[in-house]
Amino acid sequence: MIYFYRMNVEKYTDIIKNKCSDKFTSFKNMLLSCNNLYNLTAICDEKGIFYKHFLDSLAGESEFPLNADVVEIGSGGGFPSIPLKIVRGDLKFTLIESTGKKCSFLNGVVDKLSLDCVKVLNIRAEEGAHSNNLREKFDVACARAVARLNTLSEYCLPFLKVGGSFIAYKGEAEEEIKEALNAVKVLGGEIEKVENYELPECGRRTLIKIRKVKPTPEKYPRGQGKERKNPL
Repeated sequence: MIYFYRMNVEKYTDIIKNKCSDKFTSFKNMLLSCNNLYNLTAICDEKGIFYKHFLDSLAGESEFPLNADVVEIGSGGGFPSIPLKIVRGDLKFTLIESTGKKCSFLNGVVDKLSLDCVKVLNIRAEEGAHSNNLREKFDVACARAVARLNTLSEYCLPFLKVGGSFIAYKGEAEEEIKEALNAVKVLGGEIEKVENYELPECGRRTLIKIRKVKPTPEKYPRGQGKERKNPL
C-alpha cells in the first residue's frame, strides 16, 4: 500500500538553518567549491542544494533506528548520509563509493565537519557485498539516485542483517516498485512501506522501506554488471 505523508518542513528547516547551521553551511560551501573538480552534483545553486539535497535527505530520518549501523551505497556527494549524520550523531555510517575522487571529497567533508563514526570505502558495492567484514553486518542500508530499484536491491540487501531495513530514496516510483517485486523476494526482502511526499522545489518523492526477512543467497550480487544488464 502506498501512503502519503507531509514532511515536517519547518522542523528540518530550523535544524538546517539554525541548530546545525555551521555544519550545513560548511558542507554547502564544500559542494559548491569542489563540484567542478569532483563532478558531485548537477544541482549547483544554493536553493536547490537546500531543498533537493538537504531537506530531501532528511525526509527519511525517522526510519533510521537509534544507534543504527548504516551502509550507504553509491554515496556520491554524500546524500543522504552527510545530512543525516549532521542531524543524527548517534548513527554510524559506512559510505561505499566506487569513484576515488568522490571518496576524497567525502573524506574531506568528514574531517572538516568533525563527523565521528563515518568510514569511506573506495570499493564497488558488488565487491564489498561479498566481503566477510561487510556482508549482512548492517542495520540499515540506504541509497539515493543510484539505479532502478530492482538493481539497487541487489546491491543493497546483501549488506543487511536479517531484520534490517533498506531505505531507498526515489522520485515517483510506482513502476519501479512493480518491476522490483521479484528481485526483492529473491534477495530475501519484503516491501514493508512505501511513502510518497512532496517538498518545495522537489515535486513528488518516494521513500521505499524494504525489510530483510531472510538471508540473501550467497551468489548475489552477481557482479560484472549483471545487476544492471539483466536485473532480477
